[in-house]
Amino acid sequence: MKKAEIYLEYMPYIDYAPKSPKQLHQEACVNDDITISSWRKTWEKNVKMNHELFGPFENKSIGKFYGKAHQKPVVIAGAGPSLKNNAHELKKRKDVTLVSCLHNFHFLEDIECPADYYVTLDAGEVTIEEVYEGGSKKEDEYWSITKDRKLLAYVGTSPNLLKKWQGEIYFYNAPVPDKDFMKYCDDIEIFNTYLSTGGNVLGASLYFAKAFLGASIIGFIGADFCFSYDKKFHAWNSKYDEKLGHVIRTKDVFGNSVYTWQSYHNFKGWFEYITLSVPGVYYNCSEGGTLGAYAEGNIRSIYQLPLADFLRQMNMYEEIEAQAKNTKVVEKKLLF
Repeated sequence: MKKAEIYLEYMPYIDYAPKSPKQLHQEACVNDDITISSWRKTWEKNVKMNHELFGPFENKSIGKFYGKAHQKPVVIAGAGPSLKNNAHELKKRKDVTLVSCLHNFHFLEDIECPADYYVTLDAGEVTIEEVYEGGSKKEDEYWSITKDRKLLAYVGTSPNLLKKWQGEIYFYNAPVPDKDFMKYCDDIEIFNTYLSTGGNVLGASLYFAKAFLGASIIGFIGADFCFSYDKKFHAWNSKYDEKLGHVIRTKDVFGNSVYTWQSYHNFKGWFEYITLSVPGVYYNCSEGGTLGAYAEGNIRSIYQLPLADFLRQMNMYEEIEAQAKNTKVVEKKLLF
């Protein structure tokens, strides 16, 4: 018997989030002190070593890409489970820039949709195995592919990850609410090329796309901030699926109940704070997940749109290219 198809409809829009931008920001920052105390020594060690290996950072700054997508759309890719449903549409993106979390490296390379920029933020060694975990190729094959790719790395990134990367590496700094740590970094090198991250790598990708590349329109994909309905956290099998741990329930963009971790629910709030506070046009093209979703509906500061529709909207003019370049073209086509 043929399986019945299920059609999901986005929840209606609501004009205002049930929480103020200030409250969303406060919730996103609630774990800052714990994070700093847990990672400070590692950050210090990594910054020092990276400067010795690759410095001065200013010679390899992400500032090199300032304005490269000025007034253009940019897609930023998180590592949520929805990627497996629509990431293949990226083959149609043409000159739309793609900025992706490094964790998606193997997945995007496997489907032949490499990102223009891969971004890494975390300081732990786990970032190394995340490059190839769940991929279809051998580990060495993925590292070989990196020779033709660009990596944007936090100065406190694991040096062992950067040693394995064979392609171009560019650095950025990140504001940490700890004066002593920031002074430690300045004593090594005053490097004021900052990405505001919200504590997560997709946040760094957003700031890079918006503030450095100059994007006027942002399209999110893989920005689920929750488990899929079959309790997968990524678009591939990973260790995070083995045990959910302590989870909470919340609503996704279709109004369905989903599981997530509190930390990722807080990350979601940071992105909503940005869309409510920073001028721009924001589309959630994840086609799932919780970005913008509340029990009352989806907030209007984030448009919910399938990725295929978003990309067609950005490249629609190309559909009449033949007519524009040849007035005698046989095909007669109107866009609308």
